[in-house]
Amino acid sequence: MSKNIDGIYAFWKPKGISSNGFLNCIRKACGIRKVGHSGTLDPLAEGILVVGIGKGTKKLAEQKGSEKEYEAVVRLGVLSSTDDEEGEKEEYKFSKRPEKNDVIDALDSFMGIIDQIPPVYSAIKVKGKEAYKRVRKGEKIKMEPRKAEIKSVKLLSYEWPFVSFNVVTGPGVYIRSIARDLGEKLGTGGYLSSLKRIRVADFSIKEAVSIDEICG
Repeated sequence: MSKNIDGIYAFWKPKGISSNGFLNCIRKACGIRKVGHSGTLDPLAEGILVVGIGKGTKKLAEQKGSEKEYEAVVRLGVLSSTDDEEGEKEEYKFSKRPEKNDVIDALDSFMGIIDQIPPVYSAIKVKGKEAYKRVRKGEKIKMEPRKAEIKSVKLLSYEWPFVSFNVVTGPGVYIRSIARDLGEKLGTGGYLSSLKRIRVADFSIKEAVSIDEICG
């Protein structure tokens, strides 16, 4: 490849592919091996993935603690083993459907520095091995709470059983955990139905590029 494409870019990762799988697509299209990202997105999520190419990978560390913004949809009344659409579902018995003000109050309670329990299906290591690998082998594990910062959260819409909200977070926050905990606070159970990451630091949808734009 004749042109120099070293740098940091905001790509829009589509649903249905892992972050590392998406990097492999970039490597193949660009004909370059040195590619990395600053923060993963689950396969079922779509949105901004900040990618370093070539010498740009050296600057990825600067992005690790970046603020992130998401649009999430939670499905109430059902539990999921993975806290998202991918897991085994189980109907949750509850006494009544929450009102809109109940949902707003529950979302507001996440504001600030909170203790968040990560999903068991996560890459966090438990005794030296990723939690999700242990769970898939049938092990029972307990995830320890971690400090997480929720900078803002706002209800976008609520029409039973779906809650849509915008949330801005510090690093290391699991939106699947917010979805699960929102269901607990409302007494209905719930899981993350869909997720879009619409901003990472100053990279937004407007800055998002396609693989063809960079590597074509």
